[in-house]
Amino acid sequence: MKVATPVIVVNFKTYPEASGVKAVELAEACSRVATETGASIVIAPPMMDLAFVARSVDIPVFAQHLDSVASGSTTGHMTVENAKASGAKGTLVNHSERRLKMAEIHEVIDRCRMAGLATIVCTNNAAVSKAAAAMEPDFVAIEPPELIGGDVSVTTANPKIVSDTVSAIRKIGNDVRVLCGAGVKTGADVSKAIELGTDGVLLASGVVKSKDPRTTLMGLARGLKQ
Repeated sequence: MKVATPVIVVNFKTYPEASGVKAVELAEACSRVATETGASIVIAPPMMDLAFVARSVDIPVFAQHLDSVASGSTTGHMTVENAKASGAKGTLVNHSERRLKMAEIHEVIDRCRMAGLATIVCTNNAAVSKAAAAMEPDFVAIEPPELIGGDVSVTTANPKIVSDTVSAIRKIGNDVRVLCGAGVKTGADVSKAIELGTDGVLLASGVVKSKDPRTTLMGLARGLKQ
């Protein structure tokens, strides 16, 4: 699947504010904002809610993680084939809270490519970003772990890691697009990310734990156009 950019990717993680029925409610809020603003918004609900959410909205729904194993006698694993059958259009890979070995990352990307699913590989520095980009995922998302869930956006705390990652990946010469995340909460953060050369942002708590997710999303969407 080809994701339109610039894009806002909202990871629901496993926050209680975005689980079960609340996952659907937040997904529907994201979908309404996408329709009202024309913004490209992708969501990654808790794995237990993926199929439920995918049936409820028209915007792309991604898995939060997939394993590098085939479907079949692999009890307890989350496979590419199962995710696609549940309505997923892509997946996050190697999030800082669900790290994989490089060989596993490569296998997941390859399996997703064969299944027609998009991939967003999360990385923690420019060197790892460059290595991930060589595997040709759809996106690399640079997220310094120490800033994840914090109150200061990576675009303010460490803009150099964003621009260095963009530069390193562009030099590879393939079509891999770049996202940034960690601490992103406002339209100004989104605007700055795009100014630094990215194709959008990946965020979680800024939306999920907001007292008014719809208003927060509207502000983020405006940042795509600034």
